[in-house]
Amino acid sequence: MSGWYYADRNREQHGPVSSDELVTHFRYGRIALDSLVWREGMAQWQPLRDFADEIGLNPSPVEAATMPPPVPSAPSAPASASPHDRLLRTPVAPAPRPRMSGGKIALIVIAVLLVPCLGIGAILAAISLPAYQQYTLRTKVTQAITDNVGLRTDVKAFLEAEGRCPSNGEGNIGTPERYASTYVTRATVGEFDDGTCGFELEFGNTGNAEIDGRKLWWDLGSDNSEWHCSSEIDDKWLPLDCRG
Repeated sequence: MSGWYYADRNREQHGPVSSDELVTHFRYGRIALDSLVWREGMAQWQPLRDFADEIGLNPSPVEAATMPPPVPSAPSAPASASPHDRLLRTPVAPAPRPRMSGGKIALIVIAVLLVPCLGIGAILAAISLPAYQQYTLRTKVTQAITDNVGLRTDVKAFLEAEGRCPSNGEGNIGTPERYASTYVTRATVGEFDDGTCGFELEFGNTGNAEIDGRKLWWDLGSDNSEWHCSSEIDDKWLPLDCRG
């Protein structure tokens, strides 16, 4: 299950967080049942109360508002009466002014509630679309890195066997274009300027100018014992072990 995103009381977006973290924020009053939440697969942001049972909030039920009783109808006149009777009868009070029916009142209430919801829906769309786009781009970058995990194994194996850093075309290591994948255009293997051994990935086809054409590097460090990741791509698009 993917992480949750939530909007705080200032409409600022936070996340991703787990369901337990979401419950903790609720318990400490950082968010309320009407706070908006979103996760992958949802068409739009929805109030937290819609997922209370799913994540274990179990809020107390809210009493439903009661409707007023219907207005009693005016008493009907006797079926028959003579003209003399009509003259002697005490004048009847004027009929009450007509009032709106329960159906009309319900329509007005719905209209009052619906108009703000339309505005909220527009705000939610403006929040959820960028969040989804950022999530998609981070997924593409992570996939590109994962697709070339095997190259790290081949580089380290050659280094341990030959005592030197390999280049493309040596041992089990192919040409730069051999490592092209969905979001990587090439992988160049060799020794970096600081003397460390590793390879360089060049990104492409992500559809984002901040990523396409940019590079990410894996190196074994000065002691050739552990892989280190760095990149010229902004941290917001990178997995945690490649940031900083």
